[in-house]
Amino acid sequence: MNAQSSLLSKAVAALVALCLLWLVFGIYASGEVMWAIMTLTVGGISLYVYVSAKTLAWRYLFPGVMAMLVFVAFPLIYTIQIGFTNYSASNLLSEERARSYLLEQADVSETRAYGFSLHADGDKVRLLLTPQGDGSSNPRFASAPMSLDVAQGAAVAMQPLARDAALAHPYNLRQVISNRDALKALRLTLPDQSLLVYAGLREFAVFEPLWQAQPGGALKRLADGVVYQPNRNTGYFEDAQRERLQPGFKVGVGFANYARLFGDADMRGPFVSIFIWTVVFAGLTVLFSTAIGMTLAVVLNWEALKYRTLYRTLLFLPYAVPGFISILVFKGLFNQNFGEINTILDALFGVKPAWFADPTLAKTMILIVNTWLGYPYIMVLCTGLIKSIPADLYEASAIAGAKPLTNFFRITAPLIVKPLTPLLISAFAFNFNNFVLISLLTDGRPDYLNTKLPAGTTDILVSYTYRIAFTDAGANFGLAAAISTVIFFLVAILSMVNLKLSQSNDQRKGGH
Repeated sequence: MNAQSSLLSKAVAALVALCLLWLVFGIYASGEVMWAIMTLTVGGISLYVYVSAKTLAWRYLFPGVMAMLVFVAFPLIYTIQIGFTNYSASNLLSEERARSYLLEQADVSETRAYGFSLHADGDKVRLLLTPQGDGSSNPRFASAPMSLDVAQGAAVAMQPLARDAALAHPYNLRQVISNRDALKALRLTLPDQSLLVYAGLREFAVFEPLWQAQPGGALKRLADGVVYQPNRNTGYFEDAQRERLQPGFKVGVGFANYARLFGDADMRGPFVSIFIWTVVFAGLTVLFSTAIGMTLAVVLNWEALKYRTLYRTLLFLPYAVPGFISILVFKGLFNQNFGEINTILDALFGVKPAWFADPTLAKTMILIVNTWLGYPYIMVLCTGLIKSIPADLYEASAIAGAKPLTNFFRITAPLIVKPLTPLLISAFAFNFNNFVLISLLTDGRPDYLNTKLPAGTTDILVSYTYRIAFTDAGANFGLAAAISTVIFFLVAILSMVNLKLSQSNDQRKGGH
């Protein structure tokens, strides 16, 4: 039985290896050499781990390690790599693909268009070309009998048709349409070596190329003879006057994106302001949410308070409702002309603040909404932590005559701050990248004026990056990747600093 099981395992492993090689060959054949190497490497390691008897322990760790590498490490490394390129909406292709695209561009020669008809010839078909605006003196051309369902992509030689030659009745329009895919693939060669391609439901025409390949990867425009050389520093085909062709191609630009980010004053100004607001936004959100959530948790822990369960349920509702719904509700409530908040303020104080037009008011509104969304999480955490505090401490404090505030600052807060600190740091990191709130509530607006790239006064770094990469700035993926890399390291540094500070406080308290 063991021999049969071993034989079956080897057979399965061999089958998997063959499938892997087939997949790698397919990727390699498509021109993606690096992806083929990566697939072969990952697949080979996976096969070795699950086949070899020496790697039994790794079989349990391997899925988690590979998931971390594939879904965490690889996107991070790939993003960093893009930050050193000019990858953007105008530089999506490789140099070879951009050149091929331009070489495929052609114009239809309106003076050399031919109408066509299809005629049955036994079990095959003959194609007849007739010059447009047919005059009887113009020669017509016919193909030899051919099979349209087989001749896809074939070059078909056309010969002059004798005037007395008889052809079967032509196909009707429905029959022509049914063969359209095969007709599109045909390349017809006239006796003068002109090449005709399918130009419409009724005609073939000569396609005249616009560009001609030159040595060194250059392109020559046939209309005027201007030569465009590939500039591998900028990622464009350029002529002597630096005129550029579209599309460009992807090239490495070194630290140009980072130099632009920190060296260009027009970009550095908004970036620094947005970074400061991002830190302030994340910090104040955690501070306000913690203050409100902790206070409510302490109040709801008071046993003499009636209907505590009802209050706790009502206060938890903001966390139970999906955040994007709450954000959109608040967007309506803060509407300057029709929102309930301005209606109340107008009735009481005669003011109608422009929440979405004034930068300070917009930031205040964002903090209010995010605090509303965040305090229930802190309240639930603090409620659980307070329950873990021994009741004897409060009894001893009551005997000593301590007041509620003394209990909070001397017993409750010190005992829950330590386990709460890592969660507050994670909350800070989450709000540092809280794209959904900014996008749905203000979309980063109101915008800064006179900036090279669109930037909003309420943008945080992640929403600013999104606008650069996908919306207002022409999809500049390279620059956005550079900003994303900076964000990653900033969050990592801030998190490490917070952890170090919390550890230092714990050590000082332990020393006392």
